[in-house]
Amino acid sequence: MLAVVPRLVWAMLWPVGLTWRFEVIAEEGVTPVVYGEKAGPEIYCFWHQCVLPCTVYFRVSHAIILISQSFDGELITRILRMFGFDAVRGSSSRGGIEGLQGLRKVIESGTPAIFTADGPRGPIYQTKMGPIKLASITGAPIGCFHLEPQRAWQLKSWDRFLIPKPFTRICVSWAQWTHVEMGTPTEEFEAKRQQLNDSLERARANAYEYFKKYPKLKPQRKN
Repeated sequence: MLAVVPRLVWAMLWPVGLTWRFEVIAEEGVTPVVYGEKAGPEIYCFWHQCVLPCTVYFRVSHAIILISQSFDGELITRILRMFGFDAVRGSSSRGGIEGLQGLRKVIESGTPAIFTADGPRGPIYQTKMGPIKLASITGAPIGCFHLEPQRAWQLKSWDRFLIPKPFTRICVSWAQWTHVEMGTPTEEFEAKRQQLNDSLERARANAYEYFKKYPKLKPQRKN
């Protein structure tokens, strides 16, 4: 599986990804990373459901991604390497300290580090503390964005994983950056984590608004 599946995924995703049209929006004062540009030594966060379009959008950045030390993590790592990414292994539950130290070296080398903010197991749309901890030991700013396809298949998984359809438009929505000074006391981490979470959710809401997508309300039962 480890030898065959990554090649199959690459063979299927690569030609389809070339048909996607990325359209970038950003909150006032935010300078986004646009498709085809290399990013600097910053930290980037997005929700786990956006992994596929992010793989294509950031493919020239050579970013390093934190991925869990599980079998699924090994499979994802091999797939991402075929798209020009690399990985540091670890997560909030396994190898967290080693993962953060690895990403610290990544930032110090001038390369961007990427987190799936609510991964690898959720809950959905709830940021983990990893990006805040990394920012506090590197001083790197945290950029957040959401990639929302206009047309996509959505899996019934914990993250509501998105598979953009061929030739669809994809809104890349950027929100305000989160800044954590080096040496920030741990008792201030939660407030920074909530700030980052709010930015990610605004990015998602702005992308929904861009395509005029609104959540469907469940019909209320009549008494």
